[in-house]
Amino acid sequence: MTAVELVTRHPRLYHLTTPGAWEVIRTHGLLSTEALLRAAGLDEAEVQARIRQRRPAREVLDPTPIGRVVLNDNKPIQLAKLSRCLEDGLTPEDWLAELNRRVFFWVDAARMKGLGEAAINRTDPRELLVLDTASVVADCGARMQVSPINTGATLHQPARRGRTTFTPLGAMSYAEWRLQRRDRKASPDNIVEVTVLGAVPNVERHLIERRGF
Repeated sequence: MTAVELVTRHPRLYHLTTPGAWEVIRTHGLLSTEALLRAAGLDEAEVQARIRQRRPAREVLDPTPIGRVVLNDNKPIQLAKLSRCLEDGLTPEDWLAELNRRVFFWVDAARMKGLGEAAINRTDPRELLVLDTASVVADCGARMQVSPINTGATLHQPARRGRTTFTPLGAMSYAEWRLQRRDRKASPDNIVEVTVLGAVPNVERHLIERRGF
């Protein structure tokens, strides 16, 4: 998908965060878990160990040099199921590290709402950030990648996933991208997630709306 196609088809990006996190986000940007751990002052060996672990519950780091840091859980990942749907020789730990290096956005508000209301998430308070896609692309386009699946969940019938699940923005046209996995499924792919490697700085510049979810 090209940058123009992404902006045209999905002019808004949706990110769910923890209530109370806005001041850290406004000051330091939206940081991946890996970047958050570094900013929180952990040494590199511990950062690399922690991004390869499943978090069954939220973790709070406080105090840190950037303030109170909350790491979201990844309860929707079941390691046994994940191991069975990975390709390219990846291990569950490899995949967890891949996820923890990214900031994630939904492109479909209705899909995001449904997942947020699922039983596994229903009791967790969230705050919604709505960002302007064109603005994010202008700042972060070289680090943006798209995915046709919910890469952080394996609860039901998890889709296969591997090194080509995340496609760099601009690597191919939307029409080409949609047909990549046709040998495994009957219908063309659609964008489910947009990710940014590392961090999204200057979030306030991209922000359209911030509200409880």
